[in-house]
Amino acid sequence: MLNIVLFGPPGAGKGTQSQKLIEKYQLIHLSTGDLLRSEIAQGTQLGLQAKKLMDEGLLVPDEVVIGMIESKIADNRTAAGFIFDGFPRTVPQAEALDQLLEKYDQGISCMIALQVDEEELTKRLLLRGKTSGRPDDADETLIRKRVQEYNTKTTPVADYYAQQGKFYAVDGIGEIEEIFTKSCEIIEACQVA
Repeated sequence: MLNIVLFGPPGAGKGTQSQKLIEKYQLIHLSTGDLLRSEIAQGTQLGLQAKKLMDEGLLVPDEVVIGMIESKIADNRTAAGFIFDGFPRTVPQAEALDQLLEKYDQGISCMIALQVDEEELTKRLLLRGKTSGRPDDADETLIRKRVQEYNTKTTPVADYYAQQGKFYAVDGIGEIEEIFTKSCEIIEACQVA
């Protein structure tokens, strides 16, 4: 089974690249952002709690996110694999994900990190805020806070996967197809290994 962690700060292009990887490898998309937005749209208690945190530029607690992911994995036991988009963001989440996957006799195949500098991210997110209607993408102060929180909390996750020999960096600035090709080359190499 192919399980990919697609890593990168908000605005790095994870959504675009994940869609292309999903089509090519027939993976199930596990985007914690999409899962949370779905809960918010449904007005669930979890959704309301998540919305309050997200509006403040904060992350949702691990146990809530892990529970949602486990439910998706359990519902898709015959899938070709999963692409984890925007998760894990902390080492405890990465450890919890490894433990969760072990329960299903699986593991992470590789982590692809899209690397984009803060100024480019801010530009992309402000532009996305104009077209997406997402309030968290329309406020430059919130954007910078999200990027700072991402950098503080998630850099150790890259180290965690690097220690397992599963971390691969890809320049997230450039043509979409070029970034996709580089990502596919990494995946092919991980499948052979």
